[in-house]
Amino acid sequence: MNEISKLYTRTNKLLSRLERLLPVEQPATDWKATIAFRWRKHGGVGFIQPVTHPHRIALYALHCIDEQKKLINQNTSRFVKGYPANNALLTGARGTGKSSLVKAVLNKYAAKGLRLIEVEKHNLIDLHDIVEQIYRRPERFILYCDDLSFEADEPGYKALKVVLDGSISTVSENVLVYATSSRRHLMPESMRDNLETKHLDGEIYPSESVEEKISLSDRFGLWVSFYPFNQDQYLDIVGYWLAYFGIKGMVPAVREAALQWALGRGSRSGRVAWQFARDWAGRHRLVAR
Repeated sequence: MNEISKLYTRTNKLLSRLERLLPVEQPATDWKATIAFRWRKHGGVGFIQPVTHPHRIALYALHCIDEQKKLINQNTSRFVKGYPANNALLTGARGTGKSSLVKAVLNKYAAKGLRLIEVEKHNLIDLHDIVEQIYRRPERFILYCDDLSFEADEPGYKALKVVLDGSISTVSENVLVYATSSRRHLMPESMRDNLETKHLDGEIYPSESVEEKISLSDRFGLWVSFYPFNQDQYLDIVGYWLAYFGIKGMVPAVREAALQWALGRGSRSGRVAWQFARDWAGRHRLVAR
């Protein structure tokens, strides 16, 4: 009887190990549940997961980036209407509204069929699988990669290049890629790259390593640059968010506190302005309208 008990225990352990090796069957994606989704992997199997509470920021809430809003809004509008549009790379200073702008155009065009799927960098190798799941869908999809940058030889780098340009198969017409990054070329640039540049008959020929590093960003048809805000722009954004919490007018005490806050953070970005307004409203026990 004791031997049977040992055999039973060993069998259960073996079955448990086998279950971990088997692919996990994921439920079908509920496309009506929300407007934003994430690509997730569990047990080696990827699936599209609904985001229960997506960020509902509106375009009018983004200040001091009017030209950037115009470019992304026009491109997204054409895409939603079925006209030709470009993959977009949003680059520049941190906290200036790159990610918020992508979320804002999603909210604006969601009623017209726009959906967003966020893909983290380590999952970019699955881009082909994601496109395979959505290319027959009637919605229009933005594959969104936030704060994107690569080191040398990362597998997601080449996977993204394939989706942007297509390989043996054509790029799906209902999919665009929007990426944000602090780097224009998405990869670190070193002094050695410049030393390998050749000069011939007065012309400059970039090295192969430089050409490779700029080849990915070249595949984005639309480049949108964001720049650090000056003091007046920062205070303008502070004023907007303070009004959101019911504080109208920039009295000297608030102005000085906002500038001190930015000085302490070492940045006058839109994100810092939002954080100051939340702190000020919280200390004065105000409620967002």
